[in-house]
Amino acid sequence: MLRKRLISCLDVRDGKLAKSIKFVDTKDIGDPVTTAKKYYEEGLDELVFYDITASSDKRDIMIDVVSRVAQQVFIPFSVGGGLRTVEDCSKVLLAGAEKVNVNTAAVKNPQLITDASKAFGAQCVVLSMDIRKVPVTNEIPSGYEIVIDGGRTPMGIDAIEWVKKGEDLGAGEVVVNSIDADGTREGYEINLTRTIADAVSVPVIASGGGGKPEHLYDVLTEGKADAALVASILHYGEYTIKEVKEYLSGRGIKIRMCY
Repeated sequence: MLRKRLISCLDVRDGKLAKSIKFVDTKDIGDPVTTAKKYYEEGLDELVFYDITASSDKRDIMIDVVSRVAQQVFIPFSVGGGLRTVEDCSKVLLAGAEKVNVNTAAVKNPQLITDASKAFGAQCVVLSMDIRKVPVTNEIPSGYEIVIDGGRTPMGIDAIEWVKKGEDLGAGEVVVNSIDADGTREGYEINLTRTIADAVSVPVIASGGGGKPEHLYDVLTEGKADAALVASILHYGEYTIKEVKEYLSGRGIKIRMCY
């Protein structure tokens, strides 16, 4: 069995670390470069960087901030936000990222997934999905809808069908961002994560709702996630990376420990 991963997400707006609740009420809470270095030194497994307004503002990602973060961390580093072309993806990889997260642009142009996968390898291409729960319809039989532009634009696309297509197109990993659970610290959307994990064979990262170590345990077991992404509980100092990992290990989860 592969070890489970603890990942943290840096949502960046105008060069500052930000945090929202259900993708709204976004507040600036710190410096992404300083925070990245701290988490790396404390034993984080992987770091994700999202330029959260690049797509909605229709601008390029802040490559200078990506580069500054990459200089501080020596763990897998994944970057997303405003990546519309293979050239955009190449720029962030050259700036120090190991993986690219595609979201809005991939929904608008699914060929981007294939082109990036062919250019850099499937292991570099992460399909990130912002998903909200909706009534079941013929159009959205799972009851989970894809939303783009940082949670602003519902697409009428069924999340389960989209993730299957994304894997077929060449995505090597998927991130399940639950809009309904985001920032609530009340637990991950277990059913959504498990349904997606059952639908694909690539690794699944659960995102949105982690408020205490028990929530991570639940999504890594019941939710069948390969990794759990956390933000608030680390950003606000409620738990340390070591405390989270020791809890998970104590309950039988295989995870790389902090030494």
